[in-house]
Amino acid sequence: MRALLEECYREKLALRRRHAAAARAVTSYEFNNAYQYFLAREDMHLAWLRDAIADLGGAPPPVDPAEGPAPAVSGDERAVLAEDVRLIAEFVARWRDRVEALPHARHRTMLRLMLGEMLEQQRAFEQALAGRRDLLGRPLQPQGASGRVLPTRWIE
Repeated sequence: MRALLEECYREKLALRRRHAAAARAVTSYEFNNAYQYFLAREDMHLAWLRDAIADLGGAPPPVDPAEGPAPAVSGDERAVLAEDVRLIAEFVARWRDRVEALPHARHRTMLRLMLGEMLEQQRAFEQALAGRRDLLGRPLQPQGASGRVLPTRWIE
């Protein structure tokens, strides 16, 4: 059980790093907001996995999700979004049957929730590719937000 959770943690951490790099490349305001929301959820998924591994006597690597080499990401927003749709679909396909076969109900439920949220991420990225701008709900302004976000949070 612990080895499976550790494997899932490593794969999820790699995907979280990919999304952090993608958020720096996707500067469209609405799409970037979606990435920021999904990164926060992925941080929670990683915390769940760390806690489950610790409960089983293991210790996941003490890695800050922002550390490590950033994956290479194209500068083309559509290509970035399409790649994230593909990566999430592959992750879910790879883990769905394994999760359903888990004998431990609490860990199985936790991983089901994680996979379900990942499918929501995939759907949002598909909607972005289809031209939808309201990925996280209706904008407060009828015309929506305008502008782009910077690739880094702080400029000194």
